[in-house]
Amino acid sequence: MSNRDTWHRRIKRARRRFGAWLVPRVGAPLFGLLARSWRVQRIDGARFDDLPRGFIIAMWHGRMLLGVREMRAEKLHVLVSMSGDGDVSEALLQRFGYTVVRGSRSRGGARALREMLEILGGGGVVVITPDGPRGPRHSMNPGLAWMAKATGYPILPLGFGVDRAWRLDSWDRFAIPKPFARVALVFGEPIRVPRSATNEELEQATLHIQENLMALERRGFAGLGAEPDF
Repeated sequence: MSNRDTWHRRIKRARRRFGAWLVPRVGAPLFGLLARSWRVQRIDGARFDDLPRGFIIAMWHGRMLLGVREMRAEKLHVLVSMSGDGDVSEALLQRFGYTVVRGSRSRGGARALREMLEILGGGGVVVITPDGPRGPRHSMNPGLAWMAKATGYPILPLGFGVDRAWRLDSWDRFAIPKPFARVALVFGEPIRVPRSATNEELEQATLHIQENLMALERRGFAGLGAEPDF
C-alpha cells in the first residue's frame, strides 16, 4: 500500500470519528428543531398495539430520518452497518433514545443476528433497512425473509411519504424533510414466512415484502398529494 493510500485511509477514519463526535453534539439538536416543525401523520394499518411483541420492521434506508422523532417512544432497536456512515447514524439514533445493533452481511453479521434474536425473544422490535448499507436503492435479497422463516417473527412493512424534502446525491437518495414539511408514515399488514418455506418461496416472500414497501410509499405520497420520488 502506498503512502498516499495510507494517508487517504487515515483521513477517512478521522472524518468518521469527527462525524460521530459532531452529530450528537451539534447535528442532533439542530435536527430536533427541524423535526419539530414537521407535520407527521400515521396512515391506518397495522399498529404496534395490534401485534404481539417481537416483530421486525422493514423500511427503506433512505427514509431513516423521517420517523426518528415520531417513533422514538416505541423503544425500537435499529440494525446499523459497521461503516463510517453507520457511526454517524448510531450517534444520531442514540441521541433520540434508540438502541443500536451494529453489523451487516460483510462485517459483524453473526454477532448482530444473535443480538437481534435475543431482542426479539424478549418481545422487542427490530428495525431493518433491507436495501442497506450499500444498495442498490429499493433492492432486497432473501436475508430478511429467511430471518422471518428461521425465527417465526412477523415482518411489519413501513412506508413513508414526504411532500417537500432535500434529497442527497447518494445511492439511496437520502431524504431530509424541509422545514414544515408534511410526512406520512404508512403501516402495512404483518407478513409471516412459514418455517417450511422453500428457497423458491423465500424468493417469492422477498418480492412480496418489496412490493408491499413500494405500495406503502406510493400510498404515503398520494395521501400528501405529492409525486413519489422514485
